[in-house]
Amino acid sequence: MTTPRVAGTLETLSRGVHAVPSLRQGIGFTLLLAMIGASGRVVVPVVIQQAIDHGLQRSIRGSAQTVDVALVVKMCLGAAIYLVIASIAQRTAVSRLGQRSESALFDLRVKLFQHIHQLSLEDHNDEQRGSLVARVTSDVETLSQFFSWGGLAYLLNGALMIIVACVMLVYDWSLALLVIFISAPLVYVLRRVQARLITAYDGSRLANADLLGNTAELVTGAETLHAYSAGAIFGVRVKKSSKIRGDKQTKATLIGALLFPSGEIFGAIAVSAVVFVGLWRGSSSGLTAGALVGFIFLTYRFLEPIAELTEVLDQTQTAVSGMRRILGILSIPAGPPPAEFPIEIGDQPLDIKINNVTFFYRPRDGEVRGENSAVLSRINCVIQFGTQVAVVGETGSGKTTLGRLLSRFSDPTSGMISIGGVPLNRIDNEALRELLVVVPQEPFLFSDTIAANLRFVLPQASDQNLIDAFTNVDLQDWFSSLPAGLETMVGQRGSQLSAGERQLVALVRASLINPSILILDEATSSVDASTEVRLTRALDKLSRGRTTISIAHRLSTAVRADRVLVLDSGLLVQDGSHDELVGAPGLYSEMYKSWESSHNTSD
Repeated sequence: MTTPRVAGTLETLSRGVHAVPSLRQGIGFTLLLAMIGASGRVVVPVVIQQAIDHGLQRSIRGSAQTVDVALVVKMCLGAAIYLVIASIAQRTAVSRLGQRSESALFDLRVKLFQHIHQLSLEDHNDEQRGSLVARVTSDVETLSQFFSWGGLAYLLNGALMIIVACVMLVYDWSLALLVIFISAPLVYVLRRVQARLITAYDGSRLANADLLGNTAELVTGAETLHAYSAGAIFGVRVKKSSKIRGDKQTKATLIGALLFPSGEIFGAIAVSAVVFVGLWRGSSSGLTAGALVGFIFLTYRFLEPIAELTEVLDQTQTAVSGMRRILGILSIPAGPPPAEFPIEIGDQPLDIKINNVTFFYRPRDGEVRGENSAVLSRINCVIQFGTQVAVVGETGSGKTTLGRLLSRFSDPTSGMISIGGVPLNRIDNEALRELLVVVPQEPFLFSDTIAANLRFVLPQASDQNLIDAFTNVDLQDWFSSLPAGLETMVGQRGSQLSAGERQLVALVRASLINPSILILDEATSSVDASTEVRLTRALDKLSRGRTTISIAHRLSTAVRADRVLVLDSGLLVQDGSHDELVGAPGLYSEMYKSWESSHNTSD
């Protein structure tokens, strides 16, 4: 198996700038301001050189040496004025960089969040939820920290190095080339270490994502862990992930620590070489005493940014690694893709046609996909509008997958599903979500009030509309029992409600859309008897006048349905009413007898 190629730093930065166009807006003017600000750093060496060569030497009388105070004062005043201008320019450049970078990061967060929201459920299953959260939070925050320090260092120090190099070439091109020649090997050292830093920080980010994923599972699964006193077992997993993450980060830090002293060493060598060569050449070369002193100051100015840049290089690699992982998420195609040329559904009957549908889950690395690995295989069926359908089968038979395909949470590998004669992939997604609503097995409730968990699907709904929705599905008695009515808090993920009560809220939420097609994924499983009565009553109300497809776990749902589809290992093996199938030999009659026997035993 070929190892995926890791994008280099420049390639990653180029892709990042392309992904966030606002990052490069106004960058030219910001760079100009930074250059003006950086030029203020060379004013002092130039003033020192001019003071020594002109302020002292032009007033020599015999062996005595006096100072031309007026000239020195003029030069100092001019330098002070320019420093003020340069400081204002630098402050403006820093402010613009901060505003542009935060604006760009805001755009990146929004773009990343929207893209994650558009990924298929299969992509969400492939990526740990904690890992996806880390992309929006941890990795983007890493970029924010980089721009607030590393990006600032590159802007100011890069501009300073360019300005200083130009002034050094004007003073003495040979000494300038000497300094550049001595500093050149430092670039080689940085490039050599850079590759190792990329790998090290990629490993650190992967370990961090794994740690966040395990930690998220430990927190969200707290109730189960308490029930089995298994906190210590999963705590060991988190501890192991934390240890791996710490080792990876330590390795990356040690590699980065090699860079700082290298800058100091090259700086000392460069200054010593300038002093030696300058004195060796003497005044006959045209290099005055003031120019030599000024050049030494400029050499320090030139080398200071290199030392500082080595300090931020490891942070750069952290940011590049984070950007690479963000771009990796953005590179995943949104799925299922939106309809390129959507077709409107007219007034024709909204019959559902499943034509030769086969579905495979995405193969994992190294996995060979065969015919026997199909989750669904060659499913053919027509469901007339207004029919109450139950889909039954053993665990793993493909019934939940069929529900996802009907909802277009995924697209078939082959074959086609249509509503009203229009293929699902040709229906606009917004129109499809108004036409078809899914109530999952475990409905998600946000940590807010019942009103907030209902109103987000219909923002214009008034409180009375929400109350009427409970009445419309015959749940007014349950609503009246809520301690604060619509303002009742449901807790994190609806933890303050029972599983059945969460289902009730989900059914009311679905009724607000008033869909033509309703898909229920085992909506009556794992609830108490009284809640099941309420659920059944609400479902009867909600199902009238629309197509209802129930992914049934309890066969009591199949008994009430107009039609039963029986799946076995991805194949549609039986299709008919309950009375027809229970009296015919086959899987359904066996399942029903087993269910009836267990039901009678429990009674």
